[in-house]
Amino acid sequence: MALKGNLHDFSITQLLNLIHLARKTGTLAIDGKRSAARASFREGKLVFAQTDTLDSRLVGMLVKVGKITPDQGKKIPTNKTDRDLANLLVQAGLLTKTELDQMVRNNVKDVVDRMFALTDGLFRFEPNVLPEDRLWAEPPINLDGIIMEGTRRLKESERLQEEIPNLEVTLRFTDRPDAKLRNVNLSVDEWRVVSYINPKNTIRQIAQANSMSDLQIRKIVYAMLQAGLVEVVQPAALPAPAAVPGGRAAPPKAFASNEEKRSVVNKLISFFNR
Repeated sequence: MALKGNLHDFSITQLLNLIHLARKTGTLAIDGKRSAARASFREGKLVFAQTDTLDSRLVGMLVKVGKITPDQGKKIPTNKTDRDLANLLVQAGLLTKTELDQMVRNNVKDVVDRMFALTDGLFRFEPNVLPEDRLWAEPPINLDGIIMEGTRRLKESERLQEEIPNLEVTLRFTDRPDAKLRNVNLSVDEWRVVSYINPKNTIRQIAQANSMSDLQIRKIVYAMLQAGLVEVVQPAALPAPAAVPGGRAAPPKAFASNEEKRSVVNKLISFFNR
């Protein structure tokens, strides 16, 4: 029996903790407002993860690490599973087993890191459901370190969200940015962001163009703001809230009651303790 719930009632950290402690096997699906993700577990350890904002197919991973170009990736037949394609590449000597395992593990960790940023949406845990046609992390990844790092990143994300609350704003360079750039060592990701800065691109659009999470783009933009390279262009005033009959503004949607939240938590604990 699948278990469903809302991320307002149960966070990603709590879900991973329960899966880890109960040594569950199955797949956790997250349907967020802006993105969706899936993570699969074997006896409480992480073996696979994917998100709709990051290509988790083997071809996508090969392009990401620079083993092949995007054009080469398009020429690879799509009628083979990732497992079959991986075996062919290893047998042909084009990829070592060690390189393959490390690439898969890094991709799985990257996806789960992004999952911690999902705070709005629905979750569903399907017991004993695993993606048999996809590459698993070998050996399975222990969740202890993942949860600790995810919690740290979540706190960092909350702090950066306070500094840069709106990703729909644009950026512009400050006076003589070329002089400042000569005194700052930018990473590859930071240079990629710099190349997209213009009055037509919002911070969110820049993040999407570079396949970056909200946390990643906020970290880079915040560092650039601190260095004095860029400044935020505030958007025009937002329209007034929609009115309801009678001339009053529509009330905000209320959160679930404490009783409803406790009910969800109790159901989760009972489910994972089976």
